[in-house]
Amino acid sequence: MYKIGIVTMSDKGSQGQREDISGATIRDMVKELGSVEQYRIVPDDLEVIKDTLIEFADEKGLDLILTTGGTGLGPRDNTPEATLAVIDRQVPGLAEAIRAESLKKTPKAMLSRAVSGTRGKTLIINLPGSVKGVRECLEVVLPVLPHGIEILTGRGGECGQS
Repeated sequence: MYKIGIVTMSDKGSQGQREDISGATIRDMVKELGSVEQYRIVPDDLEVIKDTLIEFADEKGLDLILTTGGTGLGPRDNTPEATLAVIDRQVPGLAEAIRAESLKKTPKAMLSRAVSGTRGKTLIINLPGSVKGVRECLEVVLPVLPHGIEILTGRGGECGQS
């Protein structure tokens, strides 16, 4: 079982003006993967997002951080920039797989700026802000996450030799 964090980027959600259904959807979908040990709704502020990701990875020692929201073209969509600022290495295949699958459902998927990467032994994946988007995108990557986390954390071997 892995230690998981969920960060929802939403100005309105962080002020209690909007219910976080996307974060709840993530929580439901990752039950078999591990326990959600950290959950936070933050404003779409670059520094707050960066600080939260660093805290969850470095101080809380989470294996996986899933973000929702802030990946589009809006002026307050800062999640990709915050993620890129705190990760050590990108894992582009995850974001590419998500976009490829999403493109089968809507051409708007090509507007996503979501990224994925690692910070130390923590995997960080940006997901869209909508419940439908979260569900569709998380379904794409869930099957590979155990292997990726095992390799990243040193708990498993390469190429299925765990």
